[in-house]
Amino acid sequence: MNRRNFLKNSSLLGLGVFASQFPVWGRSIFSWDAAVHNIPIEKGYSKEWIKSLYGRGEKIQYKKSLNELKYIGMPVGGLHSGTVYISGDGRLWLWQVFNTSYDGLNEGVENKVVLWDNGREMQRVRPRDGAAFVEPALSDNLRILEQGFLVSVKRNGKVLQKVLEANQWDEVIFEPSYPTCKVLYSSASFPVDVELTAFSPFIPLDEDNSSLPLTTFHIEIKNKNSEPLEVEVIGWFENGVHKGRKDFDAVKKLASVKESNGSNRHVYFECDSVPTEFQKATDHGNMAFMAHDGHAKIICNLESWPVQAENLQGSDQRSLVDFKDLQISSISSKGKVEGNGKKDFQFSVAWYFNNPHPKLQEHLKDAKEGYWYGKRFKDASEVLNYYAAHLEELDRQTMKWVQTWNDSTLPYWFLDRTFVNIGSLATANTMRFGTGRFWGWEGVGACAGTCTHVWQYGQAMGRIFPGLERNLRETTDYGVGFNANSGAIIFRAEYESRPAIDGQAGVILRTYRDHQTSKDDTFLKKNWPSIKKASQFILNQDKNGDGMTDTPMENTLDAVWEGEIAWIVGLSLAAIKAAEKMANEVGDLEFEKKCASYFSKGSKNMDSQLFNGEYYIHRPNKEFGRKKLGSYNTCHIDQVYGQAWTFQLGLPRVNDKAKTLSALQALWKYNYAPDVGPYIKTHLQGRPYAIAGDAGMVMNTNPKNEKHAYGENETWQLGYFHECMTGFEHQVAAHMMAEGMIDESMILTRKIHERYHASKRNPFNEIECSDHYARAMASYGTFINACGFTYHGPKKQIGFHPKINPENFKAAFTAADGWGSYTQKISSNNRLEAIIDLANGNLEIAELTLPNLKESTVKSKVTAKIGNSSVSIKNTESKNDVIIIVFDSPIVLSENKELLISIS
Repeated sequence: MNRRNFLKNSSLLGLGVFASQFPVWGRSIFSWDAAVHNIPIEKGYSKEWIKSLYGRGEKIQYKKSLNELKYIGMPVGGLHSGTVYISGDGRLWLWQVFNTSYDGLNEGVENKVVLWDNGREMQRVRPRDGAAFVEPALSDNLRILEQGFLVSVKRNGKVLQKVLEANQWDEVIFEPSYPTCKVLYSSASFPVDVELTAFSPFIPLDEDNSSLPLTTFHIEIKNKNSEPLEVEVIGWFENGVHKGRKDFDAVKKLASVKESNGSNRHVYFECDSVPTEFQKATDHGNMAFMAHDGHAKIICNLESWPVQAENLQGSDQRSLVDFKDLQISSISSKGKVEGNGKKDFQFSVAWYFNNPHPKLQEHLKDAKEGYWYGKRFKDASEVLNYYAAHLEELDRQTMKWVQTWNDSTLPYWFLDRTFVNIGSLATANTMRFGTGRFWGWEGVGACAGTCTHVWQYGQAMGRIFPGLERNLRETTDYGVGFNANSGAIIFRAEYESRPAIDGQAGVILRTYRDHQTSKDDTFLKKNWPSIKKASQFILNQDKNGDGMTDTPMENTLDAVWEGEIAWIVGLSLAAIKAAEKMANEVGDLEFEKKCASYFSKGSKNMDSQLFNGEYYIHRPNKEFGRKKLGSYNTCHIDQVYGQAWTFQLGLPRVNDKAKTLSALQALWKYNYAPDVGPYIKTHLQGRPYAIAGDAGMVMNTNPKNEKHAYGENETWQLGYFHECMTGFEHQVAAHMMAEGMIDESMILTRKIHERYHASKRNPFNEIECSDHYARAMASYGTFINACGFTYHGPKKQIGFHPKINPENFKAAFTAADGWGSYTQKISSNNRLEAIIDLANGNLEIAELTLPNLKESTVKSKVTAKIGNSSVSIKNTESKNDVIIIVFDSPIVLSENKELLISIS
């Protein structure tokens, strides 16, 4: 069932049983009780606090002593391999790897319904409505498999030991840096400190090696004393295959030792004698557990529980137990830690459950082929063997990315919040089927079809794993979801039959980004016929010929709006400008001219006809007026979204800069609430994605207090207008950053960060319609604009124009075939020194754009070097606030090479 029908029929916005249970709700669900705009114009933030947002700050840490660990659930599996969380104290939990998530059946990280007091009444909240926001999942409640580590130290003839869990240590500190985390354990009376680092290989541009269904642990033991210590680290893991089934009396749990590459061995878990009908079950598969130590001791089935170092009994012989019995294997690794020294112990776990949900298989032929990792490996044992064979390089590149990302002048909190949402790809929210096709929900188990009008907001995947975006274009948007006759892109592919106009425009914009993040024009040329048809489809939706889309069509707010809507018009114009650019590159000059004409007319008309003097609006259809739902003369969060997209792609402006700034200032003035509590108390119907005490930007407000502001016939979708949804908020924050409203951008991003602080809820799960919502990946757009980053791979163009602390700036970037960091320093005499340092892969540069520090037209002196070798420059051009540097011939940076630019 799609999102619209499901919400309409059964959500908290419906009129059924729930409304009758709560008479106040039943009376007010389609009225505001004369609610008026009540968001304060003054936001009340001091200059000192705003200034503090720009400081580098301290690394993010969540502490046991501050009660900040209980909600933490950071995804630590590979992309598209289910959800495995690591908790604040370093133990694995949730284990949403058994393919149980499905729309309307099992949604979110915890399929529960909670009650929320919205300030007026108690409101029923399902997973897709924000249950995990109101009542976050507790790691201790969802640790369904026994797993952990124990550290044993022999000192002065005595054995001291502690399990790596919060209640055994004086202090436990969780230090995230997605995709990795560190957990620090310390106790005054214990002779060693412990540092656990967990991750799954994560290498930008390498989606294959970033998609392994495994988690690895580096456990570093630090000797606090001067004398050497004998240390043993014991890890244990439960056989979780078919976990929890009640109908398996004849089935046995089986644990056995298998050889790995080199001298390593590992435990392999499966079930024996599984009936044929259950071999296609979603929880049928296998798991494996390894210590990366050829001398490790393995016990296939522990005879005593819980684990104690002095009572570690059992053998490495094949273990077969009744299904009802607990089967836990252990692996222990020993070593000597010198005085004041340290030693690393490494363990890994892998899983393999290759049967997608049966309803997915009903809808998607790709799902019948299992998962991509199922085609690549035959079982979890092979997964571990592959990782062990390539461990050094996979770990090195992962940690190199983490170092590159964090070696920045940007605030730690900002780096965290703008990047962390890419973790959605490493949850049950996404899949990569055996055919290679990428596919995703909107949020875990909710709203199928890699929905075009939701996924278009995300900026992270297209930059970090552009191959996945190109896969989505070719297999879905221009594949099974494409109507070759009309050019329509069906917004949920196999799960729908209609296009969504905003999703259609978003696909074209993403296509241009996909082209820009490619090494050459192969992708563009291959797909141009479909791109052109999809673009023509948008042109065809302008019925009155004024360059402004006016055909009623589905959009991301799940309604068909009539009239000319600034949000839709601007987004469509941005898409047509992208189409114009692509037409130029493939040599389709006729279509290029058609797009240019449309854009020119539409941009002019949007500025003159859809701007009310303060912000952009929705002009109603002359025939229907305001009979149907719409934003009309209210202040809508996405009103200049098309203009926002241009900064991600280096496109010309859609809207006049002064009017755009006025619109963004209106959003800040009328929609941003330092505390949303008073607003949601008087404006009912919204879902709780921000609650009393939280700051946020409301989707759509009525600052003029107009009657029937949202139409004469209010419908259930009206509830969306009164919510705060992070994907939309990140989009606005990114746009504000690009337009120079940097304080407002930083405040909005910071307040989202605070909304998801570990003391309140899971920092790694931004929620909209279910958990790990895809739209939240818009946060990476704020990072892109903070760097002023532009890139066009086929043209070999790259540019930077930092917005935050430009006088001393450093941040990471990704390109088509490599990634690294950009450093910029500006001296007091207006001299700019810039360094592009490539950490991975290759980077070709023919043209480089950097900030122009000179206001005069006097030509700047520019020099370039790679190492000690000068690079010949063909031409430099000052254009507005940038300087364009063209090299005599394209230069190629390889790994660990630097390009140094001096401008004086």
